[in-house]
Amino acid sequence: MTMLPTPVGASPAREPFAVIKPFAGMARSYLGLLTLSLLLAGCAIGPDYQRPELSTPAQFKQIEGWTQAQPNDALERGSWWQLYGDAELSALVERLNISNQNLAASEAQYRQARALVGAARSSFSPRLDSNASRSRSSSTNASDGTQVIGNGYDLSLNAAWELDIWGKLRRNLETSQADYQASAAELASLKLSLQSELVQNYLQLRVLDEQQRLLDATVAAYARSLQLTENQYNAGIVPRSDVTQALTQLRSTEAQAIDLQWRRAQLEHAIAVLVGVPPSELTIAVSEQLPALPEIPVALPSQLLERRPDVAAAERRVMAANARIGVAEAAWYPDLTLSASGGYRGSSFADWISLPNRFWSLGPQLALTLFDGGARRAELERSEAAYDQTVAEYRQTVLDSFREVEDNLVQLRVLEQESQVQQQALDAARESLRLIDNQYRAGTLDYNSVVNVQATALNNERSSLDLLASRLLASVQLIKALGGGWEQE
Repeated sequence: MTMLPTPVGASPAREPFAVIKPFAGMARSYLGLLTLSLLLAGCAIGPDYQRPELSTPAQFKQIEGWTQAQPNDALERGSWWQLYGDAELSALVERLNISNQNLAASEAQYRQARALVGAARSSFSPRLDSNASRSRSSSTNASDGTQVIGNGYDLSLNAAWELDIWGKLRRNLETSQADYQASAAELASLKLSLQSELVQNYLQLRVLDEQQRLLDATVAAYARSLQLTENQYNAGIVPRSDVTQALTQLRSTEAQAIDLQWRRAQLEHAIAVLVGVPPSELTIAVSEQLPALPEIPVALPSQLLERRPDVAAAERRVMAANARIGVAEAAWYPDLTLSASGGYRGSSFADWISLPNRFWSLGPQLALTLFDGGARRAELERSEAAYDQTVAEYRQTVLDSFREVEDNLVQLRVLEQESQVQQQALDAARESLRLIDNQYRAGTLDYNSVVNVQATALNNERSSLDLLASRLLASVQLIKALGGGWEQE
């Protein structure tokens, strides 16, 4: 009886347990190798992350009560737009949070970064593959030169596990986690920026509504003045020039009122796009009440600046760049992989899955690049330069955050002082207009004096509204600069 040759690593059918002894010896060797690998895995090649040093002021120049801050975007921001006490504004911001397309795109990018973390974490687990194939091949018989044609059947199961001896996989995971956290911070930063843009547009729209009411009331007052002047002209009391002056003033103010319409419409269109609908599908009714101006606390806690998402995103980019240095340094060390495979290989389908056709293999693989023409050195230098870049960008982001807070604090402080003086000027202009109007009606003044005082009063009314708009917008910008309000929850 002819015996079939035994496949490499397989045992003959009559001695199914003959392989136990050598396998046990190899198992002990591999167990020792695995133990050594796990001990070495306690160290990871490359620098551990430490926050870059920053030269920051102990307190802000424009307000008392500030201390040095450290980025912490996990602090709660809250619904800061509710500080303005406008229900319609709050409803629009909620629509933005759900339907804004730029926000949806950033959220999809955030989910991609989260998936990459899962992919990096999966590299710590063994990989298991299966393969089944059938082939037909020919060979030449060495004894008689005839050609032999045969079939081949192969069924195998392969396992491989890369041991993270030098920390390359851990550094890869650190990179993915930092990128994921940066993506989350960038999503929060974009949301805050879009919310700020919507609130500013809405506040400007409401100020325009107030200016429209002012101009409409002024037009009505000028129309009454024109009627009075025409009556006096018809009675021969005043010259024709008074009538033309009154008419000029009325038409000029009507033109100013009309000019507000396109400005309001454009703000309404911008809000529509921000909430994710075409401009034709959003109409914001005129409101009779202006949103409230938030009262800024005398002393703002420094922790509020810590939650700025752009600062957090910049620091997470530094963390990712630092981990990439470790990945580049690990490329100088060998990769150790434990692999095992087994299956059946035969020339006949009928007895393909049988003991004589069994094969297996088990063993470690150590791979090391001996020469690459300087590619690893270049990659390490690139990673170190990228780290230096992210550190500089992080420091600049922190400096910009301090500047923005300082700018908005001083703007609000100066605007408040200016508003107090402007209110005094407005009160004086209203009183002057009342006196001049009475004198004109009594016939003691010409209409030219009335026109000048009326123009001064209207300019002061509009200046007061412009100042209120500037204060409202500056408050929104301060909230954004602080990372989302000053309410602590």
